Amino acid sequence: MRIPVIFCVAAAALIGCYTDRMTSNYNDVFEVTNTDDDSAVIDESGRTAEDEARIRKRLMELEMEEEPAYHMNAGDQVEIRVYDHPDLGMTTRIGPDGMVGMAFMGQVKLSGQTIAQGAECIREGLAPYVKNPVVSITVLDVQSETATIAGACAKPGVYGVSNSTRLADLYAMAGSSDERLFNGVDVDVADLEHSIFVRKGELLPVDFIKAINKGDTLHNIRVRKGDYVFIAQRMESSVIICGEVKNPHKRLFEAGMGLIEFLTAAGWMKDSHWSHVIIIRDGLSHPKLYKVDVDGILAGKCRNVPLKAGDIVYVPKDNLSEYNVFVNKLMPTAQLFNLIAGRANTFGMDRSNKD
Repeated sequence: MRIPVIFCVAAAALIGCYTDRMTSNYNDVFEVTNTDDDSAVIDESGRTAEDEARIRKRLMELEMEEEPAYHMNAGDQVEIRVYDHPDLGMTTRIGPDGMVGMAFMGQVKLSGQTIAQGAECIREGLAPYVKNPVVSITVLDVQSETATIAGACAKPGVYGVSNSTRLADLYAMAGSSDERLFNGVDVDVADLEHSIFVRKGELLPVDFIKAINKGDTLHNIRVRKGDYVFIAQRMESSVIICGEVKNPHKRLFEAGMGLIEFLTAAGWMKDSHWSHVIIIRDGLSHPKLYKVDVDGILAGKCRNVPLKAGDIVYVPKDNLSEYNVFVNKLMPTAQLFNLIAGRANTFGMDRSNKD
């Protein structure tokens, strides 16, 4: 019996901030081969102490970051007061165009301005009409500071956030885990272990189990405007193919599905594809990479590789990119996230129309 070689690309190495030591290219990803009993050899290993230290350092940096200055925007409700002139004050919402109507001044643009900047703008506008105007603005309701949570939560959507909102709070706003009926019992379907947190294109090293179930403040990070949280689905029954294929898509996993069949269903690879295909397994928060020699399979030199539920099949364009470039290109990309969220090119995912 052959002994599998153990190798892994741990989650920390696949986060943009931690890829500086990953300087090897696709050629150094071990290939998925087969043992004599047809079981796939998976090359993997655990996360290193160095990886853990890097993750902790990044999380501490996130915790110590200063709160971004608040800028008023469309939909926010504000109260404007002019000292000694109550007739000039008002409570209103900033319009979709970013404007509010003021006596003497007409339409005043507040969107994109801090509270102090907005008050000064109104003060200057009233100065020709009011002697030494003193203006204050109080924000009563913020509608523009939002974050998105999607996936296997009860109420996915866009929610308002403040400087006190943390990941567990956003998860609670979304109703926590979605539920499905299984053997007459409602069961949670959220897979916190494989859920992901994205900020400005960076995959943050957040452990959702520590953040939500264990109350670990370091992982229960503050949610900022524009953040994207995806709650993975437990016992994921889909597979995704993307990259240099003619028809990137997501589909229901079928027992016995192999790599060649999946490539065929995607219209096969484009002319620009590399000789090998990368299989990403175990989710995006703790991914492992496996390299498959497609030409070798077609030539009969090795067996077709069976896929597993939740696999992401990525067809690279070439072998010129180092790991950090690969990560920056693929995780996250609009194509991949659209496929994960089921918003584009999804086949066989509507069970109600399955027949």
